[in-house]
Amino acid sequence: MRRSDERILTSHVGSLPRNPVLTELLIREEAGEPIEAAALHREGAAAVRHVLARQVEAGIDVVNDGEQPRVGFQTYVARRMKGFGGESNRPRAPDYSEFPAFAAQTFRRFPRRARIVNAPQAQAEIVYDDLSEAEREIQIFDDALAGLAQPPVEAFMTAASPGIIATTLLNAHYDSHEAYVFALARQMRKEYELIARRYVLQIDAPDLAMERAVLFQNLSDAQFLAIAEMHVAALNEALSDIPRERIRLHCCWGNWEGPHLHDIPMREVLPVLFQARVGALSLEFANPRHQHEYAALKAARLPHHMLLLPGVIDSTTNFVEHPEVVANRICEAVAAVGERSRVVASADCGFGTFAGSEYVAEDVVWAKLRACRQGADIASRRLWGSARS
Repeated sequence: MRRSDERILTSHVGSLPRNPVLTELLIREEAGEPIEAAALHREGAAAVRHVLARQVEAGIDVVNDGEQPRVGFQTYVARRMKGFGGESNRPRAPDYSEFPAFAAQTFRRFPRRARIVNAPQAQAEIVYDDLSEAEREIQIFDDALAGLAQPPVEAFMTAASPGIIATTLLNAHYDSHEAYVFALARQMRKEYELIARRYVLQIDAPDLAMERAVLFQNLSDAQFLAIAEMHVAALNEALSDIPRERIRLHCCWGNWEGPHLHDIPMREVLPVLFQARVGALSLEFANPRHQHEYAALKAARLPHHMLLLPGVIDSTTNFVEHPEVVANRICEAVAAVGERSRVVASADCGFGTFAGSEYVAEDVVWAKLRACRQGADIASRRLWGSARS
């Protein structure tokens, strides 16, 4: 994960909106409906080329494939591993029980989408012995990158953490949650190492904050943090052979436009995140529930070996942030970290975490990413002087 001594670099969290044809194919495939595999591959490859070109046009330095070939940011693993089947019964966040009108509005908004609360469950030993789908995804991205007139500063690809897989695709086989998480870590290690040989690896781990208000909503903060530490230990085991500078970790409180009244404070989770064997942290700072959390980060002091990818644009609203607002957020992040070269401007979360449940319209996404670039240019001039942009 590169730092910059010349200007503020820009990136995003990973998923980007899919077009309606690709969305429908992915949802039908997940549901077990017959589809033409060649059509899915063709649409996925075209979508990767499209979102890559749009990222470059927007001025994004550290780009990815937008997770276009995946139905969901973590549920995709059910297709790649043996041992999953049936249906999980994942609890909903309190947002949906405490605010029924909000819940009804959300369900009307996304009538046909990928499986989230009813994803498959682990019904047998989890085995990842066929990496061909991951290899095809990498090849599609390679081909799209090769078609660019000028290469980006860096490229990354995402993969789900063992913890978020375990808390979404629930355990119906292993003796304990811990045994399941470590089994997933041993298997996901194969995908992590495959990706890291080609790109920067981003681990998506919302389990380290979001799950306090979802699967573990009935536990105390202390009990949840003990589980989160176990999740990090399993992840570290899976990452042990990858240089930490090749890894960035994304953590968030859940990518939905809701009340979020039960989010655990950042100050509580930072000590756990700092235990992760990674070179960069991607955290939410743009949404209204976490814009104040730079104070917690400054007090905790980001480890010297880590970069920060602060969310400076919100991934759940169609407001396009003013570039001056983005610049202010970037400068606040730099002040909290204490070093400008260790900050890469990013988004709060993905814009297409599940097929069929995108909160932000595609054309607005590109405008938001342009605002991120424009704000980074303003911040660069402030931080380096008028000669930099």
